[in-house]
Amino acid sequence: KIEFRVDRSGNLHTPIGKASFSVDELYENAKAFLSEVVRLRPASAKGIYLKSVTMSATMGPPIRIDRSSVLTEAR
Repeated sequence: KIEFRVDRSGNLHTPIGKASFSVDELYENAKAFLSEVVRLRPASAKGIYLKSVTMSATMGPPIRIDRSSVLTEAR
């Protein structure tokens, strides 16, 4: 089960793991989340659905992720 929230600007927020998780566990959780977002895209949505992808720790700096590689992995 994947839960996320959307703010007023259309940004999606969800935790994908904890500091104790391995890199592989974090990767699989992020991949599952992004796959679900792509799957839930409304058929009526036009244009670019994901404009950018950025991940960060709760109090850490954001890290930009290449949108095209995310879409490739999510499918």
